[in-house]
Amino acid sequence: MTADADVNASAAPASDGLVMGKDGMAALVDVLIRRGFTVVGPTVRDGAIVLAELRSAGELPYGWGVELEAGRYRLRERSDGAAFAHAAGPQAWKPFLHPPRVREWSADRSPDGLVLTADRSAPPRYAFLGVRPCDLRAIAVQDRVLTGGTYRDADYAGRRSGALLIVVECTEPGATCFCVSMGTGPAAGPGYDLVMTEVVDDAGHRFWIRGGSTEGAGILAELPARPADADTCGTARDGVAAAADRMGRTMPETDLRELMATTLDAPRWDDVAGRCLTCGNCTMVCPTCFCTTTEDVTDLTGDHAERWRLWDSCFDLDFSQLHGGPVRASPRSRYRQWMTHKLGTWYDQFGSSGCVGCGRCIVWCPVGIDITEEAAALHDWTRSEEAEPP
Repeated sequence: MTADADVNASAAPASDGLVMGKDGMAALVDVLIRRGFTVVGPTVRDGAIVLAELRSAGELPYGWGVELEAGRYRLRERSDGAAFAHAAGPQAWKPFLHPPRVREWSADRSPDGLVLTADRSAPPRYAFLGVRPCDLRAIAVQDRVLTGGTYRDADYAGRRSGALLIVVECTEPGATCFCVSMGTGPAAGPGYDLVMTEVVDDAGHRFWIRGGSTEGAGILAELPARPADADTCGTARDGVAAAADRMGRTMPETDLRELMATTLDAPRWDDVAGRCLTCGNCTMVCPTCFCTTTEDVTDLTGDHAERWRLWDSCFDLDFSQLHGGPVRASPRSRYRQWMTHKLGTWYDQFGSSGCVGCGRCIVWCPVGIDITEEAAALHDWTRSEEAEPP
């Protein structure tokens, strides 16, 4: 995106939303809480910017940024006091919509027989404050996976149906970000209730905020804000456009689905298998991975039992366990399954890529395996194979 041609005009059209200061951000959190939302957003905790319940806007990470690299994450102080000038942290929004542990039912033995009770407790009504465009797309991907098919996940659907999404566009990507390659950012796509762009310059610290739904517009009407001016809109758009040119990583410019399908026997899989610990960190931090397993537990008397649904990972040996052993016993086969599914066969199942370019799998890999580097190596191998004479 680029700035509008009338960037020097004194005011922007009313349809361009509103501009609010830090007092407006404080009011936004108060309005959300007053409307009955559990507000979740970024905050500084334990040496990282994490997602947690917010009681006030003062808990936002004003003045904090991050330094990212493969296998490395560090907080750094900022001099401008920006609240959202940081890239994706260790959490996506997935744990709130698709929790790591969900009790599905419990059973109790009674004199009258076995009594089964389904766990259908009402979830909180979340307001997600500070959703990045890549994570907005990830939520849309999980919507398709968990509610778009024949087998609808009732727990996810219940949590998702009441969630309010407040997106913040990116103006400062991290060194491991590659959302432009995946078409997911840094500008916001559809699906938000409110969208903001943070601007900090000589004119002050402010937020350009626009509505994307009826409920979002109603919240917007309660905030202390003024009509958007063209200078703020132009600066915000320029910041987002500049972020698109400063991505820390890129995917090779090729059909990734086709690349995954034609490189199953590439020697590069042996190379990455020699480094991969098969720990599953990449699947845990990925905002779209959705696999689960079930676990049945009982108390010591045997009179009470519960069934729990737990996150699972295709890097786990038991994930593909059949009679006689696992289908994918080697690290090579398990890493290949994860990457080819994420970038390739996800299209066959769900009609889109399973990767949104957030870069979390790169940052939180203990040995710094980089999915963009692996895709580039596979792409180089295909070109070298094509160049060899018959």
